[in-house]
Amino acid sequence: MFKIINFLNQIKLTTNQLVIYTCVYITLVLNFPFLSKTAVVVTALESYNLFFLLSVPIFLLALSIFIQCFLSFRWLTKPLLILLVLLSSVIFYSTVTYGIVFDYGMIQNTVETDTAEALSYFNFSAIMFFLFFGLVPSLLIVKVKLTYSSFVGELLARIKLLSGSVGVVFLIAIVFYSNYASVGRNNRDLVGYLTPYALIDSTVKYLQKNYFFPPLKFTLLDTNPIMFNQNPTKHVTVLVLGETARSQSFSLNGYHKPTNQFTEKLGVASFKNVSSCGTATAVSVPCMFSRLDKENYDKRLANAQQNVVDIIQLAGADVLWISNNNGSCKGVCNRIKSIQIPTKKSDPLCDGEYCFDEVLLRPLKQKLATLTYEDTLIVLHMIGSHGPTYYKRYPDKNRIFIPDCQRSDIQNCSEEELTNTYDNTIAYTDFVLAKVIGELNTLSKFKNVETSMIYISDHGESLGESGIFLHGLPYAFAPREQTHVPLIYWADPSHQSNRVDCANKFRNKKISHDNIFDFLLGEMSVDSTIFKMQNNPLNQCERAGSLAQTVNINAKNGAN
Repeated sequence: MFKIINFLNQIKLTTNQLVIYTCVYITLVLNFPFLSKTAVVVTALESYNLFFLLSVPIFLLALSIFIQCFLSFRWLTKPLLILLVLLSSVIFYSTVTYGIVFDYGMIQNTVETDTAEALSYFNFSAIMFFLFFGLVPSLLIVKVKLTYSSFVGELLARIKLLSGSVGVVFLIAIVFYSNYASVGRNNRDLVGYLTPYALIDSTVKYLQKNYFFPPLKFTLLDTNPIMFNQNPTKHVTVLVLGETARSQSFSLNGYHKPTNQFTEKLGVASFKNVSSCGTATAVSVPCMFSRLDKENYDKRLANAQQNVVDIIQLAGADVLWISNNNGSCKGVCNRIKSIQIPTKKSDPLCDGEYCFDEVLLRPLKQKLATLTYEDTLIVLHMIGSHGPTYYKRYPDKNRIFIPDCQRSDIQNCSEEELTNTYDNTIAYTDFVLAKVIGELNTLSKFKNVETSMIYISDHGESLGESGIFLHGLPYAFAPREQTHVPLIYWADPSHQSNRVDCANKFRNKKISHDNIFDFLLGEMSVDSTIFKMQNNPLNQCERAGSLAQTVNINAKNGAN
């Protein structure tokens, strides 16, 4: 070891040489995901130019050198190159292991992730990966001695290197322009795999959008929404906001394993064709509750206007957000009452970082026992199926499918183990949903309260399909596993005996998170100027006594 260190101490390089060697390492090793995916795309063409394929790493190398020529100079060289290598090694691990692409949405999700969630990704494999591909090359850069000439000499050498890299880029661009243009236009997702430049670009865009622009003036979309429910009984709707649950793993939607053995006996309606607004919580949750639809969603604009829970509260309902998700409500619950479940180890349902979702039942029961408003909306935000530590999302008593994957480096588990542990999270979610329905059903029978429950997940999850794990891929090329989400509806039979049957008639209807805003307004009997009745999936299944809704809204729309 000492001989190796002594040898490294004797190596002398110019700044340009160190830049070239580092860029070669980043290009050929840490950009392997990009190069391999590019190779797959190119070789899949009916006819392709082998020389074009071989030019890709050369083009990327020349481009990397070109960029570093402007950043690396004298004493700045080593710190910048070390930072570049360390960042690239983290991206390399994330992409190789989980298929993660660091686009704008992923940067947003990363920034808004809490410490416990971030630490769940650290495991022995991650540490060894970072050590071998990040720290060791960084140590080499540290130990190498740099030799400097005069300022003029350094400048001339840098101009030569810059000119050479520009020349290579220009030559390749001329010869293979049509090839690069064609592959680039048809495979825009490839850019997201450029390490570390996609990360840097996305980070700059995130900082610009969130920190370098003045806050927008808050807009009131409706100043006078009203409750029009004329029923003599109180009404309670519980919205259960799921986490990382994909529709394909629900037996209610045709999955071959019994992951919904509890709710399937309780007379629920399951919508089978529901898409999410995003592939990460940071996008999907605020988008789901916003009046903005997926195509027009903008975080700054959404934060600067009323969301659906604001409207419902303003109409006169009691609104409460109860969260067992450490990722918070992403700003949705800022203006309503909220409870964050503490994760103290003294609680048998918690481990100090996370709690099982059964913990949500306690404040739910307390709230249902002390209803003071005629209309109440309760949001239960689950930890659900959040990975990669799926095994921490369900207690041993709910460990139904075995063998399961009892580790965070899920890529090292067998397909059976990984699927089983994820399916256990879905089955446990189903167990909790059944408990919620049980509480609401009891309230309906013995307290004469009209109740309903809506369950919907924020986004889905990839379980190794096509080599992709977890979630967060750019929506444009995200697999359906990440965008196809479950939506379950239940209404108490004591007051709404035909409502679920009616809902089941529309279970194959294509809907999305864009419908949730109006779904909630309709369920809570809120008359608002921004209510789009046709957007409510249960528009044709109105509760008894809600004819006034149709009349009222039609009159309003006619006036407008």
